[in-house]
Amino acid sequence: MSSPATASAFGEITRLAGDRRVHQAFRWLHLQEQTVFAWQQELVQVPAPPFGEQTRAEWLAARFHQIGLEDVSLDAIGNVTGVIRCGRPGARCVLLSAHLDTVFPADTPIHPVIDGQRLQAPGACDNGSGIVGMLAIASAMLDACLHPGCDVIFIGNVGEEADGNLRGMRHIYQHAPFRENIEAHIVLDGAGENVAVTQALGSLRYRVTLTGPGGHSWTDAGLPNPIVLMSRIIARMAAVNLPSTPRTTFNVGTIEGGTSVNAIPERAAANFDLRSTDPAQLIRLEVELYRAVEDAVQDANRENAALRAEDGIPPAKRQEVRFDVEKMGDRPTGRLPETCRLMDLLHAVDRQLGLRTDIRVASTDANIPLYLGVPAVTLGAGGNGGGIHTRGEWYDASGREFGLKRVLLLLLGVTG
Repeated sequence: MSSPATASAFGEITRLAGDRRVHQAFRWLHLQEQTVFAWQQELVQVPAPPFGEQTRAEWLAARFHQIGLEDVSLDAIGNVTGVIRCGRPGARCVLLSAHLDTVFPADTPIHPVIDGQRLQAPGACDNGSGIVGMLAIASAMLDACLHPGCDVIFIGNVGEEADGNLRGMRHIYQHAPFRENIEAHIVLDGAGENVAVTQALGSLRYRVTLTGPGGHSWTDAGLPNPIVLMSRIIARMAAVNLPSTPRTTFNVGTIEGGTSVNAIPERAAANFDLRSTDPAQLIRLEVELYRAVEDAVQDANRENAALRAEDGIPPAKRQEVRFDVEKMGDRPTGRLPETCRLMDLLHAVDRQLGLRTDIRVASTDANIPLYLGVPAVTLGAGGNGGGIHTRGEWYDASGREFGLKRVLLLLLGVTG
């Protein structure tokens, strides 16, 4: 038996699905797919590398102006915003956002290949589909004169990928003038129509750097070797018992150092990625990493001191290994409660459209609102995609219209 809240949500979505203006918005999505596809072809040719999203932000601001959003602006960090207002001063607001950045460096060759409704280009799906899907939703609402029950703020944000560390979304929730009025937040990221990310995967990212005296592999044999020490640190971390529930993972993504095969390196560096759905596990792994680094360095310096003493080298001239542990990223965890209005509305939209949403855990822009207790969900913007984060990335617009109907109904339900 459904709860009163569930029944209310289904009634609201049923009412919206029968509204003449909503049908007009659906009609816009159906008739203007070629317009949306053309936007996507333009967009992917505008580079948006990490920390270099300005040109793409300007492109999106121009499109926001073109379709008729109000109060279009770029904030201090590079996020683009535009608004459909409900007409009440100081009203609550719902956010619909899509990240602007890609994982590709600024010099990545971009030569879009179009085959029917299929577009192949770096960033075509992640997040070209999310950005133009957001534009399509805004355009359809404006064309149908759909006046929401609260302000709807459309955001193209920076800093979602990799070292961006969600900086765009952090800025929104720390500095945006509307931050205290946010009712809910829907994030569009990638393709698809039957997945919803409702649990934020937390992560900590560290860069560990070891420096030592270096030397010749033969004449200075016995001096501490930063690469060997880094290997000990990695081996110790790999031996940590990780729970399967809550799922927790450890990874070394890059390691570098040294100049020659016959030289003891002066430096070694490695990037560590720690992930879990449980913040306590992240803290545990963080402690384990610091201990592994400190113990490896202390042991090496102790061994080096004994060796140098045997060689008659005074303490003042004994060079020690030093370390630096730099936090590169910190993505918080969070979860959308099963018994909340946004989740009820999502299930109601599924029922209306004959879908069955696959609930997933992932690291997205929704991490920030979920951590802060703001109801949030990450959805695909319809269609299909693949080759994510490769130069062969592709997006197929077949079925995009259906996915955007899902987003629009949920957005209208949330705005009341």
